Amino acid sequence: QLQLVESGGGLVQPGGSLRLSCAASGFTLDYYAIGWFRQAPGKEREGVSCISSSGGSTNYADSVKGRFTFSRDNAKNTVYLQMNSLKTEDTAVYYCAIDASGVGTMEVGMYDVWGQGTQVTVSS
Repeated sequence: QLQLVESGGGLVQPGGSLRLSCAASGFTLDYYAIGWFRQAPGKEREGVSCISSSGGSTNYADSVKGRFTFSRDNAKNTVYLQMNSLKTEDTAVYYCAIDASGVGTMEVGMYDVWGQGTQVTVSS
């Protein structure tokens, strides 16, 4: 069974940092494009960052560019989202997902398997 489990969310003050993890089981992440998404209350789910299956490029939404970093540990079959200089508008539930096509886009509809999400709250 393909499963993704996110962790690492929590409450942090503006300007703080968090590192989210997404652990895969039942399959190897190497063969898939992987995306990080978020959904704030009352808003649509949006792409935050993604990487193609080849790992050739990593893309970021303009709103997080320079603050968030996507990385992977193939040995642990886990990917990470390091989030620095957090802002109140980063508050959302964060999800990781995989795209079997391997392309790696910010399009929600391209992703086949999703984690359960982890809450990130940025507040003073």
